[in-house]
Amino acid sequence: MRWALFSEIVAMSWDTLRSNKMRSALTVLGIVIGITSIVGITSLVRGFDDSFRALIMEIGPNTIFVQKFSGIGMSSGADFQAILRRPNVTPDDAKAIEEAPSIQLVDITLGAGPGGGFTERVTYRNQRTKPLFVAGTTERWPYVNQLVIESGRFFNAGEVQRRQNVVVLGQTAKAALFPVEDPIGKPVRLGLYQYTVVGVMAKRPSPGALDIGADDFVVVPHTTYQKQYGIRANLLSRGQLRSVQIAAVPHEGVSRETAIREIEEIMRVRHRLRLHEPNDFDIMTQDSVLEFWNQITQAIFLALVVLSSIALMVGGIGVMSIMTISVTERTREIGVRKALGARRVEILWQFLLEAVFLTSAGGVLGIVIGSAVGLGVAWLAGFPVSLPWWSFAIGIGFSAAVGVFFGMVPAIRASRLDPIEALRYE
Repeated sequence: MRWALFSEIVAMSWDTLRSNKMRSALTVLGIVIGITSIVGITSLVRGFDDSFRALIMEIGPNTIFVQKFSGIGMSSGADFQAILRRPNVTPDDAKAIEEAPSIQLVDITLGAGPGGGFTERVTYRNQRTKPLFVAGTTERWPYVNQLVIESGRFFNAGEVQRRQNVVVLGQTAKAALFPVEDPIGKPVRLGLYQYTVVGVMAKRPSPGALDIGADDFVVVPHTTYQKQYGIRANLLSRGQLRSVQIAAVPHEGVSRETAIREIEEIMRVRHRLRLHEPNDFDIMTQDSVLEFWNQITQAIFLALVVLSSIALMVGGIGVMSIMTISVTERTREIGVRKALGARRVEILWQFLLEAVFLTSAGGVLGIVIGSAVGLGVAWLAGFPVSLPWWSFAIGIGFSAAVGVFFGMVPAIRASRLDPIEALRYE
């Protein structure tokens, strides 16, 4: 087909669509909805995904976590009742792991891991915070988790052993209780107990401007935590859910795989597992968390594609119906064009391009609306947004493909019309 003829067909197709604005707009409504959902939700999911990955990267690539169970273990298809019957992870397990040759630092956190922990309001004079997550840890917590102390200090080993009522505040508690004055040394109440503030943690990273509660915490010695909440953390307590997590960091130069292998051997011996029995605990690393997160995001994107495909299919059926009606309405026009020498391929291209223009226009409109939705949510709620170029390409490609697929039948029907019968059509 000559370029001049092709450009003429393009101009004719555009004029036809422009002369039927209302019908064209209603026809592509399904396309617009489908592409808007693809671009809008993709921008939000990708934005949160990028920010969450950055948050996970803060953990450190060599830190190893041991828990009773995790989402990673449950995603492997293990029986949930069997998982609940597992023994709890205990501080004694942490002490045993600390003796491993490859391990440099070990920390245990009560309140982390499966089962959830406790939340309390922190009060100072007539000020109080919202309910904050309470973590019971050792003196190594900021070093194992690579966190920064903004002011004051972290509690020491002696305070942990003596069950001292000392607390380290997160930024949320500090901003609510001590917006202008220095909190170090001040007495605060955590629930019904009085504590002395010894330090304040620096602000932790959050996805974009979104507040996901990364700083909504206070930290106390795990021995004090057990005293306040009546927990006996060293009991295995099979069948009882207790939130305990061990974090370990290997020595410099020791591979993470070697450290994991030693931790696994120690835990299996302590839990008296036979060779043929599977682990009754979960070991996690930064890579395994990211892999689990990839599975979640892939499922979200698959659901997005399925839901969007329904809207695109509805829009495509609408396009096919309108183009079929258009062929019927323009039967005499087709007859005249064929009588003047137009070939079948030219008629087919004319109607096929009309369908592609119609759906592509819906795709462009959907991209604009979807981008506006994502940016609007980011502006109003501070939600992180990412608008990758490939989401625009997918939107245009899907909309054009719908036009080709659903416009092919009416275009073939138009190209096969007999010119004599078409000229007789009233």
